Amino acid sequence: MAEFIRICAQSELPQPGSVREFTANGRALCVANSDGAISVMDGTCPHEAGPLGEGSIEDGCVVCPWHGYAFNLRTGEAQDDPELKAEVFEAKVEGGELRVKL
Repeated sequence: MAEFIRICAQSELPQPGSVREFTANGRALCVANSDGAISVMDGTCPHEAGPLGEGSIEDGCVVCPWHGYAFNLRTGEAQDDPELKAEVFEAKVEGGELRVKL
């Protein structure tokens, strides 16, 4: 059974409307703040391995900076290609830290 692991301090979370990249257990993660709701997904774009943590947020999606693929923050599904999906992780802010179940 997977356990929640620490990603960052709550003070390090991205500002509302932005994303930030973190690394946990050797894996790049995209942490997004959509109007105060924190989402964590795989930081590597499933299209061509672009850095999702360097992207932007538009209409509830993280947009990859390389080719503009947009992934839903809750489901990870690509807007324009149902074959592509970014893995979304269960996350919680607890005790002043962001924790994720990988």
